[in-house]
Amino acid sequence: MAVHDDGAGAAPAPARRNSIIYDPKARGLFFQTLVVLGVGFFLYEAASNAIANLQRQNIASGFGFLDETAGFEISQTLIAYSPTSTYGRAFVVGLLNTLLVAVVGIALATVVGFIVGVMRLSKNWLIRQIATAYVEVIRNVPLLLQLFFWYFAVLKQLPGPRQSIPLGFGTSLNIRGLYIPAPVLGPGSGLVIAAFVVAVVGIVVLARWAKRRQMATGERFPVLPVSVALFVGLPLLAYFVAGRPITFEIPELQGFNLQGGVQIIPEFVALLLGLAMYTAAFIAEIVRAGILAVSKGQTEAAHALGIKPGTTLWLVIIPQAMRVIIPPLTSQYLNLTKNSSLAVAIGYPDLVSVFAGTVLNQTGQAVEVISLTMLVYLVISLLTSAFMNWFNAHVALVER
Repeated sequence: MAVHDDGAGAAPAPARRNSIIYDPKARGLFFQTLVVLGVGFFLYEAASNAIANLQRQNIASGFGFLDETAGFEISQTLIAYSPTSTYGRAFVVGLLNTLLVAVVGIALATVVGFIVGVMRLSKNWLIRQIATAYVEVIRNVPLLLQLFFWYFAVLKQLPGPRQSIPLGFGTSLNIRGLYIPAPVLGPGSGLVIAAFVVAVVGIVVLARWAKRRQMATGERFPVLPVSVALFVGLPLLAYFVAGRPITFEIPELQGFNLQGGVQIIPEFVALLLGLAMYTAAFIAEIVRAGILAVSKGQTEAAHALGIKPGTTLWLVIIPQAMRVIIPPLTSQYLNLTKNSSLAVAIGYPDLVSVFAGTVLNQTGQAVEVISLTMLVYLVISLLTSAFMNWFNAHVALVER
């Protein structure tokens, strides 16, 4: 006998199960609202307490102090600055100095790290041991001590200006820093600058065209020699066509110091060397791990096709290893940027030294100064991460 169950005889669902208390979405919304209100209350109390303390100590608040006169010198400035400039301009000077050492340090650390990482896998015993000693020594000594070594033990032991060490091409080195010739732009120099920009754009276009050509036909185009010819030849041609409008100011000894040219202060050199050498040791291990992550079959296949070992490394192994290298490489770039704040230990005028140091001591507005300094480092780190994530996605393996 067939049994029909149309639900007519089923018991009705308990009314308590329809309550909002048993709705997961409602419960989640309730607790999230509680957390937001709690955090908001904490921030409100913290801000109120800070404002009350500042008023009780008669300390001004707000960012109006940025328009006041700074009244102090800065040893290295990438833009025009004098003691009559404002605190806001001093902030920009410190920020540019931080960006300068971060960008140059990242570039130098990347080059040294890749070279040492490849040396770590060399079949030559001596080269491999030199790279191993570099990594083990550098990464196990605190960065602050390395900065002291480069600044006090190396650069501060150089001779005075009268006994400067000539390095050729008008370049001199002494205890006050590295002096290099400064370019002096004359009428017509715009043509040379325009030729330089055109050469750079042409190299980028050429590289992309050569890559598409190789993907379509398998034939390689000599990009490197053509790029070098463009980079050197085009500006040089414009230089002579325009009547050699660019001259160089050579540093010369006048009195007790060298005058003219461009001075690179020893604090910058010490900070740059310390940051780059220290970070390069970690990058070397990242590069070594990335290369080892690539299957040996790739190398064997390349050799079976008659590709030379050096070409195999740079055109077969490294491109595949980059997918492993880039994520931890991003962390090292962020560490280098943040570690640049140690510049205050050797007197380099970075953002922390200038703004969170001198400006804070003169104005006493700790909340505004420290908050703005932290915000700057946060923005720099987020932008660096965003760029590296974009680059990582660009070189990622595309599944077909």
